[in-house]
Amino acid sequence: MHFREILGQQHIKNHLLTTARAGRIPHAQLFIGPEGSGTLPMALAYAQYVLCGNSGEDNEGENSACNLKCTTLTHPDLHFAFPVATSDKAKSRPVSSMYLEEWREFLKEQPYGNLFDWYRLIGVEKKQGQIGVDEAHDIVKRLSLKSYEGGYKILLVWMAEKMNASTANKLLKLIEEPPEKTVLLLIAEEEEKIIPTIRSRCQILHFSHLPEAVIARALEKKGVHPSKALPLAQEAHGNFNKALDLLHQDSEDLVFEKWFVHWVRSAFKAKGNKAVIHELLQWSEEVAKTGREVQKKFLHYCLGIMRQALLFNYNMPELVYSKIHVEGFHLEKFAPFVHENNIFELVEELENAALHIERNGNSRIIFADLSIKLTRLLHVKAH
Repeated sequence: MHFREILGQQHIKNHLLTTARAGRIPHAQLFIGPEGSGTLPMALAYAQYVLCGNSGEDNEGENSACNLKCTTLTHPDLHFAFPVATSDKAKSRPVSSMYLEEWREFLKEQPYGNLFDWYRLIGVEKKQGQIGVDEAHDIVKRLSLKSYEGGYKILLVWMAEKMNASTANKLLKLIEEPPEKTVLLLIAEEEEKIIPTIRSRCQILHFSHLPEAVIARALEKKGVHPSKALPLAQEAHGNFNKALDLLHQDSEDLVFEKWFVHWVRSAFKAKGNKAVIHELLQWSEEVAKTGREVQKKFLHYCLGIMRQALLFNYNMPELVYSKIHVEGFHLEKFAPFVHENNIFELVEELENAALHIERNGNSRIIFADLSIKLTRLLHVKAH
């Protein structure tokens, strides 16, 4: 990965290049940014720049052996850790090294991809992956060895918020007493889930959502007509991965919006209609059959739609980027039912449900309870 391939984030590119050229390479850095903002591609480009000692801003020495190894993700001093789970390939004690072939494929095809894309690729989308204690032992072992090529060793930890407590504490020791010429690059979407002791010892770089114009230009380079590229970029809301999913009609949001529409329509009909309660319970059972990562993503999707509906209700349509493609459902018509008298409770219930799913609660009961509460909250009158 080269810096010239990274979309936007020019101020971060400049910072990383300036400090690397000056020899000021922090041993622990934390890249924080929302999905699709480019944290992982930026970390890969930075790692390549540090390992290969390029003097050119855009890593022009592509034909050098070092650059070739980094591009193919086979450099012996570039190490990875990422969330994994048991599967047919790793039946017990899974670690990242068991999935390197899939990881290389993922980075080649979807460098802006999200956690669900990764789980789907390795066939664990119905499980909750983690960076576990076996991974921690593996990391310590790998980084205790001398650099193969005599320069830096780099560990890139993707979705670092998925580290369990044992892994985080092991990593903390590495950060406090790093082996010589070792750089740790942690990548996360949720900063608050990284333990404070690690956060305080890392240099933190915050990535912003990508501008619409940047995403639109990137889509045009892929052959998308400008008349289609800009609407996709607007709907993606700064997330290049979502823009690509929308382009290929592969976004999980397209499934989520069907679930959402069926859910709220049933909730509206349920008032005083016991038969519809049964329909809601059936809906809850169907959603509960999916994986926990899917369920959490759906709940966060619902949170986003509720907030967008509130903006519509408050006459701020220029701030609304979400679109629902289900025939006969219009966000502006749904918006009046989301207002100051129920928005706080709606958000609270959705966030609590996501938390309970994260903690391995019974998803069928969680969604059934949430559905019954939704029937009440959507009928709360505005002032």
